[in-house]
Amino acid sequence: MQSRPFDSPTHASLKSEWWTPRLAWPLLAAAVLRLVLLMIAVFRGGTRALFDSDTFSYLEPGRNLLLHGRFFADGVPDLVRTPGYPLFLAITSLAGFPAAAVANVLLSVFSIYLVWRIGRTAFDDNRIALCAAWLFAFEPLSVIYSVLLISDTLFLAIFLLSMERLAVFLRERRLRVLVASGLWLAAATYVRPVSYYLPVALALGLLVVLARVPPMRWKAPAMLLISVLPWLAAWQIRNWVETGYGGFSSITEINRYFNIAAGVTASVEHRPFLEVRHDLGFYKFADQSGQIYLSEPYLARHPEQAGWNQNQRIAFMRSEADRIIRAHYGDYLRCCVLTPFFKTAFNPGEGNFSRLVILREDEQNSGLIDQGPVHWGIVLIKTNPRVAAEKGSFEVVLLGLYLLAAWGVFRNRPHKATLWLLLGTSLYFFAVSAVAGGVGADARYRLPSMPYVCILAAAGVQRLRSLPAGKEHC
Repeated sequence: MQSRPFDSPTHASLKSEWWTPRLAWPLLAAAVLRLVLLMIAVFRGGTRALFDSDTFSYLEPGRNLLLHGRFFADGVPDLVRTPGYPLFLAITSLAGFPAAAVANVLLSVFSIYLVWRIGRTAFDDNRIALCAAWLFAFEPLSVIYSVLLISDTLFLAIFLLSMERLAVFLRERRLRVLVASGLWLAAATYVRPVSYYLPVALALGLLVVLARVPPMRWKAPAMLLISVLPWLAAWQIRNWVETGYGGFSSITEINRYFNIAAGVTASVEHRPFLEVRHDLGFYKFADQSGQIYLSEPYLARHPEQAGWNQNQRIAFMRSEADRIIRAHYGDYLRCCVLTPFFKTAFNPGEGNFSRLVILREDEQNSGLIDQGPVHWGIVLIKTNPRVAAEKGSFEVVLLGLYLLAAWGVFRNRPHKATLWLLLGTSLYFFAVSAVAGGVGADARYRLPSMPYVCILAAAGVQRLRSLPAGKEHC
């Protein structure tokens, strides 16, 4: 079937509709599910159960920014974190860490509303949009990370705000909407730097999509970049002025050294990855700031750097990682590109669920790094069938969503430019997260792609069910 024209009565009514009573049910179900998980986690493990290993690396600079007006950690300017989530966590945790988790839950529920908006814009079909909202309400990663005190949920909510505006622009071609999308995208990048390269990718996509629309062909990509890049440059200028470091976040160099270079070295020397990373000076306390190159274990491994400043230590990690990668490029492609991509896409991601509900730290995945997915899976089934069954149940849900999404792509009704937006941004996060995370990539990195997977899966559900046009429920 062909897409309905933009000026059709149906499209006009959908364009002006910001709410439908049926949407209250998936939002309510999502809120109840997330709050129940939050209460179970706090009851069984206390507020500490809400912490991830990265939580304090956000909390210290955020509180310093809130109370003293300086984004500092360990007594120096923080280059690892960007100020978005640290400031959010500092403000919301003033009433206690459970209050900060409740704020996360509200953001997660808001993300479901945005999934509905994007789905309705893409397909002009409230049935698909509502079904997408239901699917994302129960999507495991969305549920799990809604109660953990890390940046993912805030990033996702702001990022979806940007993508909702961009989807509307693709349908209506209003530059004011595109500028709003760019501003929200800049805000999302201040929360998580993973979207740092996305503005350029989106601008190139707009150039292709609007190639036959002369007034917009150059204007739209330029407006998007103008609305994003100055804000990103502002933070890089801050880093340069205060420390001499010209990047947006030193987490790039940290991951490149401790995940990618360590992974390549472990592969070449046939040693356990965690052992190699420890030899490089990685020892991450749960309550430290996250600036690994300032820690005593790192300096004990690199005593010559005791008198170096932050920029010099970051430059060393970058150059040393590049040297190792160039010397063993084949091993880099295998263990730090292909394997991480597989882990990002297919890791079931139940580890944090077990930690929240069962209070069991997931040590099983460490074998995935050194043994490979097939051998690791066989060993896990033999040694711990209960954990294997738990992982398998999450994997079935994930693969089911992927299959439905693949089926939904072949629907003929979505607006083509919006469909490419869904597919292109999903691929961006899978690729960039896998490559940047290296051996440390895991299921968490695919969370920004899962709203789009759910939207396309909802289209697949509707195609399979072939519901009559008059019905509007999933």
